Amino acid sequence: MVSKDQRQRQLAREKFLRQQQRRESARRKARTRNTVIASVLAVAVLGTGGAYAAGAFSGDGKKDTSGAEASPSASPSKKASEPKMTVDKKAKYDMAFKTNVGDITVAMDAAKTPHTVNSFKHLADKGFFDGTKCHRLTTKGIYVLQCGDPEGTGAGGPGYTIPDENLKGLGKPAKDGSVTYKAGTVAMANTGQPDSGGSQFFLVYKDSKLTPTYTPVGTMDAKGLKVVQDVAAKGVTGGSEDGAPKQAVKISKATVGKK
Repeated sequence: MVSKDQRQRQLAREKFLRQQQRRESARRKARTRNTVIASVLAVAVLGTGGAYAAGAFSGDGKKDTSGAEASPSASPSKKASEPKMTVDKKAKYDMAFKTNVGDITVAMDAAKTPHTVNSFKHLADKGFFDGTKCHRLTTKGIYVLQCGDPEGTGAGGPGYTIPDENLKGLGKPAKDGSVTYKAGTVAMANTGQPDSGGSQFFLVYKDSKLTPTYTPVGTMDAKGLKVVQDVAAKGVTGGSEDGAPKQAVKISKATVGKK
């Protein structure tokens, strides 16, 4: 015969077990809900970052590199007319940047990239790059210093876009679809969409594998490459692998002249 005290203890145990089961069920539901929310947020962040950074050096933005290769990206520019062609399409040009950390000269061939060279000359003649800073440095995955944004945020541009050019100039892609942008290469950032380059460009300071979707417009001289490598050696602000360079780089004057 079960005593009254034994019955009460049994009921208490059963009640306790039911409470534990309800709590565990609630915890499982909460974990599932949080996992779903986290997944949705991750997709949203990656989606936004992809559109923003798809330009790896998107012309005129920033990229979320988590779970994806770092890329030169830029936010899309307002749509205006590309400047009238004024350069000699058969000539070679030098683009020179005077910066607070040293001079950088880029050799360009208008026969290979007429629209890009013409745009750089148009912008340089207007003083577009003067007083701007190089806003992005990457030190893992790809090795580039990105410049050319008048806002210094990765979201600015000239108000127009230019067509992609010379995309086969770096050779046949490897099995993974990438080509090597060799140290010294200067290429155009974009939004990840065809023909979306603006004013932003990136300076490659160490061989970097990227898809052949960024117009290679020229090559830095040895002195300029060393300048960029020295900036990269000091790292990214805050110790991250992608962000503003710890050594601030400001362009005081940019010129483009025919050789």
